[in-house]
Amino acid sequence: MTEVAKADSGAWLAVAAGTIGALMATLDISIVNTSLPTIQGAIGASGSEGTWVATAYLVAEIIMIPLVGWLTGILGLRRFLLLATSLFILFSMWCGVAQSLVQMIIGRVGQGFTGGAMIPTALTIVATRLPPRQQPIGIALFGMTAVLGPVLGPVVGGYLTEHLSWHYDFFLNLPIGIGLIALVTFGLPGSPIDGSRLRDTDILGLFGLILGLGALTIVLEEGQRDRWFESDLIRVLTAVSALGFVMLISGQMVARRPIIHLKILLSRSFGGAFLISLMTGAALYGVLYIVPQFLTAVPGYNSEQAGYITALSGIPTIVMLAMFPVLVRLIDIRIAVGFGLLLYAVSCLADSYLTADSSGGNFIWTQLLRGFAQFFALLFLNQSATNSAPPEYAADASGLFNAARNLGGSFGLAAIATLQDRRDTFHVTRLSESITVNSPQGQSIIDHHGIAALSKLIADQATVMTYADLYRVFGVALLIMIPVVLVLKPLPKDGHLELG
Repeated sequence: MTEVAKADSGAWLAVAAGTIGALMATLDISIVNTSLPTIQGAIGASGSEGTWVATAYLVAEIIMIPLVGWLTGILGLRRFLLLATSLFILFSMWCGVAQSLVQMIIGRVGQGFTGGAMIPTALTIVATRLPPRQQPIGIALFGMTAVLGPVLGPVVGGYLTEHLSWHYDFFLNLPIGIGLIALVTFGLPGSPIDGSRLRDTDILGLFGLILGLGALTIVLEEGQRDRWFESDLIRVLTAVSALGFVMLISGQMVARRPIIHLKILLSRSFGGAFLISLMTGAALYGVLYIVPQFLTAVPGYNSEQAGYITALSGIPTIVMLAMFPVLVRLIDIRIAVGFGLLLYAVSCLADSYLTADSSGGNFIWTQLLRGFAQFFALLFLNQSATNSAPPEYAADASGLFNAARNLGGSFGLAAIATLQDRRDTFHVTRLSESITVNSPQGQSIIDHHGIAALSKLIADQATVMTYADLYRVFGVALLIMIPVVLVLKPLPKDGHLELG
């Protein structure tokens, strides 16, 4: 393969466009989380109804991400990104002026579809527009979006809600989106619409993917609230999801052009990267959820204060970004990803020793350690995924890889919701059995502070022990994943980052 010496200015404009688009889309996954109570009040939604403001985005985004390869094949990358960005801006403005739950959900579904369109295109641009030797720079920029989007979302959302209004969570996308349209216009070459791909559409696979991923995401998001399989809705959606995946797999065998080429998952290296992406997605979104929840529940931080502690994990990643193109040539990808998973596991296991007296200061070193872990695990894993798929499957590989991370996040949050409920009940029961009103310690607390104080003490201790359990589960799961790095494809010895 003959390598082009350097990318031209247009290619770098395209990379910048992909990076900004991916950052904007990942930011919008979590930007409403801290503003959700305010938004619920403004649109007249209850707490359970308000969760759909976040769920609607996630469901639409996860469906869209693996479809990007098919859509760009039909419309061309430039036309597709311009359309997606324009619609993302319009749906963002719609959300900003929404006055009811229905209006907000419609806007969030639109944001999810169009935002999901922008995430995998960033990695596709890097794989197809940059020569192999310059791809690590693009990989580093894309990796930054995967880390900073979820980290900065709660901070930006909390700040805007606290000092301006929740509406600006969505209005923020207008100036960024306009700049993105300019970059796409000048950075990406146009291409004709491929009508043959539309005529050959894998209808079975298309509807199977929509049903499979859409229903599965709703099951994971709403399962614990509906008590899992005690709910008729969850049972029906689980069956719909299973049917969808059967349809998707059937499409692989009968369609002339499958909606997405799942056969690349059979590649040992890409399959390994997919599996690790699923696990790191669970850890990334899971821990980003746990940290502010702990700080709010135990030391009583407000959402903005908790957001700043959460954002610490982004600092090492930013500091290390410039070193990635050098390190990727010096360090075996398998060692780097394994080291990142180990650091991530250590940071989680360290936080499993938190106490009722812990506060933000206790999270500083573990959050910084997680930042270094994310740099090694996520960025080097991005490089591995890019290097594992042939150029003709770059869009499909990007879609599958990014879908794995987001789907992993849904699995992680579902696991947290389930374990949090069950372990909290378990610990309250055990503590109540060991500290009774007749025990000396229990009697002393009642005599000095009353029985309500004893109940609160038990509840607070159970909460801390539950969070410790959650950190321990993530830590062990990450340790178990480390041997999988052995199947990843190392870069060639001469340092050339060849694709294929």
